[in-house]
Amino acid sequence: MEQVSGLLSWTLSRVLWLSGLSERGAARQPRTMEEKALEVYDLIRTIRDPEKPNTLEELEVVTESCVEVQEINEEDYLVIIRFTPTVPHCSLATLIGLCLRVKLQRCLPFKHKLEIYISEGTHSTEEDSK
Repeated sequence: MEQVSGLLSWTLSRVLWLSGLSERGAARQPRTMEEKALEVYDLIRTIRDPEKPNTLEELEVVTESCVEVQEINEEDYLVIIRFTPTVPHCSLATLIGLCLRVKLQRCLPFKHKLEIYISEGTHSTEEDSK
């Protein structure tokens, strides 16, 4: 069922991307922030967990709702990701955040600034950062 959900999510993101193309190969219409967020999610959902054979999407470490994109100016965007570790004492939460950052820095086709956070109330080190 999770694979079907992932495939459906991927297909939906592709349909949205293609719908931005007008007829006869004319220039693409500007993509909305929601479409950019889906593009980001599509890149990070397939990252594998460092300790398990599953993807971050399968483990619900990342979901579509955890990605937000805001326009900074005409060419730059702020990408905010809030991920949820599998357990509150996850020792690899920092590594997961780093994997997200590296994947997006290498693969995102638009100029961006990244902010990556652990979802509030989901990790035992939350109080350490305050």
